[in-house]
Amino acid sequence: MKRILLFLITVVGLVNSSMGQAATTPASSIGNDPMTSFYIVVGFLFVVVILVLLVALYMLQVLNYMVKQATKERSERLGIAYKEEPSFWSNLWNKSNDFIPLEKEKDIMLDHNYDGIRELDNHLPPWWTGLFYGTIVFAVLYLVFYHVSDTLPSQLQEYETQVAQAEDQARKLKASNPVAIIDETNVAIVTDANALADGKTTFLSNCASCHRKDGGGDIGPNLTDDYWKHGGSIQDIFRVVRHGVQGTNMIAWEGFISPDKMQNVSNYILTLKGSNPENAKKPEGDLYVPKETPSDSTKVQASL
Repeated sequence: MKRILLFLITVVGLVNSSMGQAATTPASSIGNDPMTSFYIVVGFLFVVVILVLLVALYMLQVLNYMVKQATKERSERLGIAYKEEPSFWSNLWNKSNDFIPLEKEKDIMLDHNYDGIRELDNHLPPWWTGLFYGTIVFAVLYLVFYHVSDTLPSQLQEYETQVAQAEDQARKLKASNPVAIIDETNVAIVTDANALADGKTTFLSNCASCHRKDGGGDIGPNLTDDYWKHGGSIQDIFRVVRHGVQGTNMIAWEGFISPDKMQNVSNYILTLKGSNPENAKKPEGDLYVPKETPSDSTKVQASL
């Protein structure tokens, strides 16, 4: 009972500590977290389950003690010597290890003598031999089910199945919402003023620190000339924005901004071509010559 009381005191202390921390936390941050209620309920249930288990164990100990006392008193009244029966756990422990009684150790004493130290010829405990034979059975079943009969899929087959399911889900998502899946293969030229304005906002927020607000280049290259390190098509620009450039300051923006915003900012970058800002960085990379004719929509000019 003392242990249970000590546990309750500890739980109460932890609750008070957490409440004190919650008091110093802004109410808005707690209220806005949708998992707060879930955590509170799960924590409360966990504490209740622990308390119930502790009380049950304590009651079992009390009941066991009362049964022993009643048996002992009955034996004394009948004049029978009381002998305490081993508990269930004691029997289980003894059977799983199959200990040799001390009075029989002389029967398994070996002739080896090391400075007065004798050796016993103990057998392996049953739990160990059972586990060993179990691993052999498991290995045989695993071999039959996974490699002989192909009843169960191998890891490679499971991987291929999951990849096929993911591709199928991606195709369905793309069919239901084409805007949600934009990559290098389907990125399009955008001339809509609102989309280009959104691209400009993204550029000023995320790209201007390395390429300057006017695109003239700073840490990053100049985006207003005809020279590009990784290609100057809309597909090339989108690829660099999406995946970044390893070993440089150009990070992968996939996961930070949505695909449509990456498309918008890539198109906005095309509008910077030929703007000739002051003190622009010198050209870097290779001269990019579009495959399209000069009248093609690649030469996008935005009226922002």
